[in-house]
Amino acid sequence: MTELRQRVGREQEEEDKLPYVPSTFQETETEAESEVKTDGETASDSESKTDTGGTQQGTPTDDTPEVLNRALANLSSRWKNWWVRGILTLAMIGFFFIIIYLGPIVLMMIVMCVQIKCFQEIIMIGYNVYHSYDLPWFRTLSWYFLLCVNYFFYGETVTDYFFTLVQREEPLRILSKYHRFISFALYLLGFCMFVLSLVKKHYRLQFYMFGWTHVTLLIVVTQSHLIIHNLFEGMIWFIVPISCVICNDIMAYMFGFFFGRTPLIKLSPKKTWEGFIGGFFSTVVFGLLLSYVMAGYSYFVCPVEFNNDTNRFTVDCEPSELFQLHEYHIPELFHSVIGWKTVWMYPFQIHSIALSTFASLIGPFGGFFASGFKRAFKIKDFADTIPGHGGIMDRFDCQYLMATFVNVYIASFIRGPNPSKLIQQFLTLRPDQQIQMFNTLKSHLTEKGILGNDNGV
Repeated sequence: MTELRQRVGREQEEEDKLPYVPSTFQETETEAESEVKTDGETASDSESKTDTGGTQQGTPTDDTPEVLNRALANLSSRWKNWWVRGILTLAMIGFFFIIIYLGPIVLMMIVMCVQIKCFQEIIMIGYNVYHSYDLPWFRTLSWYFLLCVNYFFYGETVTDYFFTLVQREEPLRILSKYHRFISFALYLLGFCMFVLSLVKKHYRLQFYMFGWTHVTLLIVVTQSHLIIHNLFEGMIWFIVPISCVICNDIMAYMFGFFFGRTPLIKLSPKKTWEGFIGGFFSTVVFGLLLSYVMAGYSYFVCPVEFNNDTNRFTVDCEPSELFQLHEYHIPELFHSVIGWKTVWMYPFQIHSIALSTFASLIGPFGGFFASGFKRAFKIKDFADTIPGHGGIMDRFDCQYLMATFVNVYIASFIRGPNPSKLIQQFLTLRPDQQIQMFNTLKSHLTEKGILGNDNGV
């Protein structure tokens, strides 16, 4: 009994020696205070940080292309950074125009690639934090869960938007019918693999990383799925929100660079009130102008649908009332100011005000959240994929929050019952159920007076 008690005591001591939080997580008051420089300014992104897998803040590496380094060699670091960011921003905007031109399929593929890269950047931070512990199966299980979640979400999308094609092919029809059961079974397999991988001395850390993976999936995969759903509603619902976030990011940086004096938030010391306010007004004006231009083209406003005859995506339709010019009366209070009594606008432009307002007032909190995350792990950027900008996640931290808002906004204020989807569901019923539905609908229309008793319209 004495030996048994001694053995239990030793095991308990070993368990207690495991850190509740690794040292890379700990942030003392001294470290927090050190974020204020000796000259009174808040610390910038060049602070010294420990290595956790992102771009270090200690001795930063210059990832600027050599051609830009030579061209900007005579400039100060402040103006050099301004030009590098500006040039690469224009390059990314040009790439954005190209993928828009290539159509919705390419846009969906780009969204998928961005999702995978963002997931990889966040997971790698966690992996590098814990690499010395040699956690079994961590990266394998992380990518497996990514595969499972994508199978579930994109399977739902295929069933929803490619219903006729799915019903036409027997293997697809079976996969569609049992899609959720298959998805759950795949997840259970990963869950069991995780339980089997548990190692006594690493219990706590393994559960940390299990939660890390699932939160990353929630943030990245779910939001990218919503982006694709927004795209199916019409490319304008994809392009305008993303462009508003980009515009706000650029204009807030410009106003902050030239006029910024008042710090906005401690989590992101370079953000200023001048940039925040200037970005807001610029984004609202930009959203109105961009919406006016795009609302006139059916290519942008029509829902993305799959044509079963040609087996291709189409964006051809009769634009809804939302994308037709209407005359609006201006309040008399503003008549003397602008000299107009009425103005012709697309109703979508009014919705664009809500989108641009969210992009400029609430969207930046996605960036603040990312800044807090990076400070927690003492890194400057999620990665160094884009010189002057950091990783892909650094560019899309606000976009994911925007995607959720747009999806909720469409469901709440725009989308109504979809007749084509109702017909698709009706056709899957048994013949006796279809007849019952027909008789119920006939009786309802007769009571409303839409159909006469002689069954004539």
